[in-house]
Amino acid sequence: MQEMITQTATTVMNMNMTHYMELLATNQPWNLLIFMAIPVILAETLTATEFFVTFRRLYDGPLRQFNKVVGIVLGFYFLGIFLYLITMVVPNIVWRGYSDILAVGFYLSGVIFLFGIALLELGVIAKNAEKEAKMKLHFLLLIGFLVVAHIAMIFGMLNPSLF
Repeated sequence: MQEMITQTATTVMNMNMTHYMELLATNQPWNLLIFMAIPVILAETLTATEFFVTFRRLYDGPLRQFNKVVGIVLGFYFLGIFLYLITMVVPNIVWRGYSDILAVGFYLSGVIFLFGIALLELGVIAKNAEKEAKMKLHFLLLIGFLVVAHIAMIFGMLNPSLF
């Protein structure tokens, strides 16, 4: 039994990683903090406040203001991550399979949704829309980010030689 556990652990440790997972595993703990912990903490904070803002129809007040600030900070923070990765990392990648491409691609596509939230909060997009329409767009952008982030995580955890 012990031999089987050791063999399984060795197999897992020798498994190829997607670039997504390698980025998070390299330069510990900094890459994990910069590329995963900070964006996830901000996104979860935004999601938690979003429920209260949306369901209570809070168009102003301290919680709505906090939600707005978190959305702007998260959008610009992730734009910085996107610009860094797309210019400094992605051009040098030797892809390891389709799951590798999908993991990195979906992770990077999060900028569309998060920077969209920042632009919405700053009044750059949908500035003439009704408050209700803006709230709906904000919610949909957040959902879009959560979907692509989870797809990135799923494909990022795969052994790229499988797919």
